[in-house]
Formats: sequence, C-alpha cells, structure tokens
Amino acid sequence: MLQNSAAARQADREQLIHSLRRHATWMRRRSIQMVFEAGQGHPGGDLSAIDILATLYFGVLRYDPKEPRDPARDRFVMSKGHCTGALYTALASAGYFPEEELGTYLKPDSRLNGHPNRTYLPGVETNTGPLGHGLPVAVGIAIAGQIDAADYRTYVLTGDGELQEGSMWEAAMLAGHRKLDKLTVIVDRNRLQQGASTEDTNTLEPLADKWRAFGWEVIELDGHDHAALFDALGAAAAGKPRCLIAHTIKGQGVSYMRDQIGWHHGVPSPEQYSQALAELTLEEPVA
Repeated sequence: MLQNSAAARQADREQLIHSLRRHATWMRRRSIQMVFEAGQGHPGGDLSAIDILATLYFGVLRYDPKEPRDPARDRFVMSKGHCTGALYTALASAGYFPEEELGTYLKPDSRLNGHPNRTYLPGVETNTGPLGHGLPVAVGIAIAGQIDAADYRTYVLTGDGELQEGSMWEAAMLAGHRKLDKLTVIVDRNRLQQGASTEDTNTLEPLADKWRAFGWEVIELDGHDHAALFDALGAAAAGKPRCLIAHTIKGQGVSYMRDQIGWHHGVPSPEQYSQALAELTLEEPVA
C-alpha cells in the first residue's frame, strides 16, 4: 500500500513538522557518520539538501518500499546525484533497505555507490551523477504520466550549479511547453559549487525570472523551513510545472561547514566528527 502522503495530510500539523525536523537531524548525523567512516563524500551538499529530502519522503511522497516499482507511486529523481549521503539516509529510513547497510557506504561491492544506481538499489528511479541528466529524465517520466493520464507526481532535486548545464534548460523549455503540472523541480540554491560560488562561475540570477520565462510557476522559500517546504511540495500549479527555489546553506547544521566552499567534498577529522555529532542533537528517537 502506498504510504506517507495521505496520512501526512491528515496528521496534526505541529506533530508532523516536529517529526520532519527529527528525521532531518537523524539524516544529518547518519550522513556525516557515513562520510567519516568511508573517508570520502560530499557532506556540504548533503547537509543543504536534507531538509528537502526529509520533507519529501516523510511528508509528501506516495510510495511503498515493499513495492518500489508500484505504478501508482510518486517519482523522485535526485539530479544532484553526488549527494548520496543524503539520499541513502532517506531511503534507508523510509524502509527501502536496512539501516545497517548504510555502514557499507562506498565500500567495495556495496550497493551504496558514490552515485545512485537503479540497477542495484530499490527506490532509485534513474542513475544520476553527471550533472544535467536528472531533470531531462524527470521530464520524460512526467510526459509519460501525462500521456497515460496517471495520478502520480514527479519531483526532481537539482543543485544550482547544475543549472549551468544546457540540458537542464532544454528540459525546462519542454516541460513548460507540455504544461506538465504534475512536475515539481526543487533547486537546492546554496549558491556554492565545486571550487567557487555559482555567481562567480556563471551567473544564474535572475533565476526565478528565467524559470518563469520557460512557462513555470516559481516559488522562492527557505529550504530549511519544513512547514514551508511541506506546503509548497504538497500543492501543484494549475496548467504549468512548478519550480521551488529553495534557499539553503551548504553544510547546514554543522557550524564549521556552513557556507564553506571547501566542504563541497571532504572528510571531517575525528575532532570535527565529534563536534558535528555534538551540534546535531537528536532529542528523541525517530519513529
């Protein structure tokens, strides 16, 4: 049976938002542990995206981890495919595979690769990693749903540096043309990419106007505000696709990583690891 969305919308709102925050904190702690133990990873982008993923998986998406290919499921594409520390913690917590398997992250023969692979891991809709591929695939999925008059919705999370790829704007143009109102793009707008800021690399602003010019409804919001994310992700625009520009902070939740380009990828020292866990306090276990 598909779960989450219907129950979430009927739940007490305050309790739901509290639950989303606890899920996000657990995901941050676990993703930092994965990177530390593996000796590699992309913790900055993981931490900027986790509130978005927690809200999707535990408040919005319809899915059944026991039937990961259920035709009625909502589809989620992780276009910023290098941030697997965030994605894998969401999938494990959602029940797609045992939490203990997170301990194999990036090890030889592990299903938990540096980029998600749908052949190996349930819950992964498409392989991503080379930037600029996720949104085009998601647009194709949404078009298939439109042709079939299906009820499922398609969500895609993209990095902002990824929007410098021409394939993203080709896909955005097609989505606007097809009026794919069951498609939602979330831009993780942390303004930092590998080695520099997005605006120093290739200016994206005025970003909202660019999406609107391609026929999209655009909402700008705080990407760490679970209530705002829940409201925006749970709704849809009439007759057009929706873009959420989620203003986030790279490394959110860990003081020495916040807004630091150097933590696009990197591994905390033992002392930094202990500090991160101390800062990411979990008041009670995640249900």
